[in-house]
Amino acid sequence: MKTSNAFFDNFQKVMNDKIVPVANKISNQRHLAALRDGLTNLVPFTVIGGLALMIANPPVNTQLVKPTNWFNDFLLMWMHWAKANYDLLATPYNLSIGIISIYVVLGVSYRLAQHYNMTAFPNSLVALMTFFAVAAPPTTVKGKLMIDTTQLGSNTMFAAIIIGLLVIEINRILIKHNIAIRMPKSVPPAVAAPFQVLLPLLINLVLFLGLNNIMKATLHTGLADAIFVVFQPLMKAGASLISMTILVEIALIFWFFGIHGDNMISAVTTPIWTAGLVQNLQEYAAHKPLTNIYVGNFTFIFGEAIVYFAIMVSMLVFAKSPQLKSLSHVAWPATLFNINEPQVFGIPTVMNLFTFIPSFICLLIDMPIAYYATTLGLMSKTAMSVPWTLPAPLYAIISTLDWRAGVVWLIIFAIDFAIIAPFMIAYDRQLIKDNSNETSTEK
Repeated sequence: MKTSNAFFDNFQKVMNDKIVPVANKISNQRHLAALRDGLTNLVPFTVIGGLALMIANPPVNTQLVKPTNWFNDFLLMWMHWAKANYDLLATPYNLSIGIISIYVVLGVSYRLAQHYNMTAFPNSLVALMTFFAVAAPPTTVKGKLMIDTTQLGSNTMFAAIIIGLLVIEINRILIKHNIAIRMPKSVPPAVAAPFQVLLPLLINLVLFLGLNNIMKATLHTGLADAIFVVFQPLMKAGASLISMTILVEIALIFWFFGIHGDNMISAVTTPIWTAGLVQNLQEYAAHKPLTNIYVGNFTFIFGEAIVYFAIMVSMLVFAKSPQLKSLSHVAWPATLFNINEPQVFGIPTVMNLFTFIPSFICLLIDMPIAYYATTLGLMSKTAMSVPWTLPAPLYAIISTLDWRAGVVWLIIFAIDFAIIAPFMIAYDRQLIKDNSNETSTEK
């Protein structure tokens, strides 16, 4: 037992002294933090856009659904109504997911400018105009000046990220070396700030337009398209079962040490999963087969959410110790809505091998089951973005628009429960024993 404790203490020391500081530096690196925080701002837009898309495109096959009962009548009525009002219903989607790269370049550049204590909004507008000039310059069509919005979706999202970061870095260097128009001190800051970015705006436009035209002349592809090609391997890595399982397990290890694991890996996963989600939504809107599996909250809903739900149900069914019994009665509503902090710090799962070991095993099982259930066509791929606080089984069904996803979720839950329950029973008995020893000592 002493050897085991010594190994555990040494492992904890290595984590705290070596790994955690490095992970914190990576997570808080200014460009990665700007990327993470900037893309987090997109969540409301993807949710609203996804809901609008679902309403405008009912999951109804008119060849299979016949008016034989009231439910089928409702589905067919929904389909006819959606077709008649498609342009109106799809407006939130077209103004969110359809032009998602606009929000990306604004969010990422704004956050990085904030980090440098620059005037964030004028500088983010510089990034936006530069991005437009490269990715979707206005063209004249039948005498009208138009912007091709198809160049503002997932296909230019990585270009939006790169341009947003580079423009702010260029602006920072120019302003730092006083290469900017300076207004008299008597001019209010709100009036002077836009003039500070006037010269940087001109320089950025010349640089990026020049680079874009050179690439078109020599490589026959624009800058935005070239960036998309470069980042395609990253998207493929996001579809890898092995890489995603490793990342999920790393997040669990951080949670074990009381560190927000999801935040630690979000700098890596957020751009991949967001781009994949947007691509899936656009393919769904175009009635094309969906490409990506690991998008949005897929790994959370079919992984961590099931694990914590299994832990909660184990407590509700088997807990006899005052600590776990009372916690299970108080924390289950939060767990139902995927809010797991009461368990993390109440059980606690932090520094607790009774919960860590089965959770680690479960995730090694959960990820392959969800992955292969999708690739084998046993459930559909994620097609919708919905709030992460939606109860997990319902989230699985709505996000995939497939009731079979709920069945897969329940199967994984049953497996996790069978693995976790013995550990929770043992932990519960340990708590009862500890309480008895404390009572005896006090007497």
